[in-house]
Amino acid sequence: MAELSDGDAFAECLLAVDTGLRTGLALYDRRGRLVWLRSKHFGNRNSLKRAVRSLLSGLPGLSRVVVEGGGRLGEIWIREAARLGIPAVVISAEAWRNLLLYRRERKSGADAKRHALLLARRVISWSRLPLPPSLKDDAAEAVLAGLWGVCQAGWISRIPPEIRRNT
Repeated sequence: MAELSDGDAFAECLLAVDTGLRTGLALYDRRGRLVWLRSKHFGNRNSLKRAVRSLLSGLPGLSRVVVEGGGRLGEIWIREAARLGIPAVVISAEAWRNLLLYRRERKSGADAKRHALLLARRVISWSRLPLPPSLKDDAAEAVLAGLWGVCQAGWISRIPPEIRRNT
């Protein structure tokens, strides 16, 4: 896959969302690198709805949205993306877990969350971002849903070896 210049990397970007009133967000560039991650708590459904509209319309080059988790809160993201003409997909945690975690790492929900935190830290390092002192579950899961999304979009052809573990 051809390498893009930094300017080209932001011509398209993908936003991954781990839905909930506590929401994880991860933005990826066209090279498949994580640009930023956030964890945000919204007090209620209405404040989430206002924030989604502002966030999605405020990301130039946003060309894809991956929403982990559906339901009423996930629908807010999907509806707003559709209003803006941005393709969006709803996935379950199992979608990215099946791609990124070994079977032994997802025997239980607690195991999967623990390994997701470790793997998200590897993605952050590979993307050359500083590791946050405290990485919340929702942000980590958004990072991994986003990595699944850039693979599905064909922005990277495989999981980079720096992210894959030998254990």
